[in-house]
Amino acid sequence: MLVLMSFVACDEVGDTDPGGTSTEAMAGDWYVQTLVNGVVVVDYKLLSTYNTAANNGKEFWIDDHGNVWDFKVKAPLTLSALSFAGNNLASSVDDYDVNVNITEGKITKNGATSTGGHKVDGISFKAQFSDDPTPGTIYEIKGYKRTGFPEDEH
Repeated sequence: MLVLMSFVACDEVGDTDPGGTSTEAMAGDWYVQTLVNGVVVVDYKLLSTYNTAANNGKEFWIDDHGNVWDFKVKAPLTLSALSFAGNNLASSVDDYDVNVNITEGKITKNGATSTGGHKVDGISFKAQFSDDPTPGTIYEIKGYKRTGFPEDEH
């Protein structure tokens, strides 16, 4: 009886690899600088990009965790080009309503160098905010994918 029970207890579960998400090629934590007219106005801060619940490969979240302008938007993307953009994107930050226009969004594989000298993915995009006291200001946000190495942390 014990021998028969051991065969039942060793039943294979099958494939245990959960797989990835539809936007994993564009997802991650990024250290970005924010510039206006080529001048850094916010030095390296953390920004995250990640999949939406729809997992459809057509949009992803951009979340600045309150580090740049306090915005979190779902941005349309073109996965094959690693690009993203959108107009009048409503931010989903509690008690703070702002709409964001994002243009020229791009993830560049191995297209950046971290502050520690590591070759990593790069991110860049331009943003305009509906509540900007200087309407028409275009913010260039660009940086590199977080490596986890101490020399790259900000």
